[in-house]
Amino acid sequence: MQEYFLTHPHRRYNALTGDWLLVSPHRALRPWQGKNETPAPDTRPEYDPKCYLCPTNTRAGVDADGNQLANPKYEHTFVFTNDYAALLPDPVPESVTIENDPLFQIQAVRGTCRVICFSPKHNLTIPQMEPADIAQVINLWQAQTKELRAKYRWVQLFENKGDIMGCSNPHPHGQIWASDTLPNEPGKEDARQKEYFQKNGRPLLMDYLQRELEQKERLFCENEHWAVLVPFWALWPYETLLLPKVHVPSMDVLPEEMKASLAEILKRFLSAYDRMFDCIFPYSMGWHGAPGVDANGSMGDSDAWQLHAHFYPPLLRSAKVKKFMVGYEMLGEPQRDITPEQAAAKLRALL
Repeated sequence: MQEYFLTHPHRRYNALTGDWLLVSPHRALRPWQGKNETPAPDTRPEYDPKCYLCPTNTRAGVDADGNQLANPKYEHTFVFTNDYAALLPDPVPESVTIENDPLFQIQAVRGTCRVICFSPKHNLTIPQMEPADIAQVINLWQAQTKELRAKYRWVQLFENKGDIMGCSNPHPHGQIWASDTLPNEPGKEDARQKEYFQKNGRPLLMDYLQRELEQKERLFCENEHWAVLVPFWALWPYETLLLPKVHVPSMDVLPEEMKASLAEILKRFLSAYDRMFDCIFPYSMGWHGAPGVDANGSMGDSDAWQLHAHFYPPLLRSAKVKKFMVGYEMLGEPQRDITPEQAAAKLRALL
């Protein structure tokens, strides 16, 4: 990076989505008079009899016969269909007609939503788990992706961690939403990666990672198979991108030999996140990989796609101060103050 752009306002292009964002590093010097929020202390027990996700507990939903649902006595990971799913697998009735009005477009959508409990223990987040137990989560991510990619166009693995991210249950868990349509964000990534591959004959993110590994300005940490970096186009203050070092188009084809190193690097850098502000670091994260079957039942070409995970933490200056997307960000374009290079340096110091 040229020194000028580390201290002066500029825009950066997100090669993965085609979006631009404003970077204003000089604003980091301004006095802060924004809202401070005191995070609640983490006093969760290992088991909570009132938790809908703990083993053997009754859940909020009921089955088709009206019987209350309950969790089994699971000992590792556990997955179930969300009792209040945002997507439903039911086909659209033939009686339903949709007008093709360009100003009032509507599209039917089918899908399913599932919940993944990472551990039976109510008080364990992923960085607090043992690598072997994190590997159990990875195995479940892979199995679920393999099953759902064969049925749906898009499979979204994600986690909202912490009540600041709208997490509705403190038991550490993630979700899987699968739909027969391609959502907005992966749709943009699909277009940019295909465009780049057609022009260059290599996956965009493979070339991008190679450049990042050479420059090391935004590199957070790495191991034999994986790298974590603050992307050049990062929006959130301590946003990171997790990438495999070899071509892996989607989670369902992740090689067995890369799972242990994935568990290791997840524990390593998420533990560093927790040390940033001495708190259980909140974020929204999610995996993006090649889309699944289309409307014609074809899986399509995944050569252009590279598996990757986005981590979007909201914290800005401390555990009490978070970044808000307001004003210019909502009406103009996204904006950040500290540069991705500065954020990466701070994160590396925590390892």
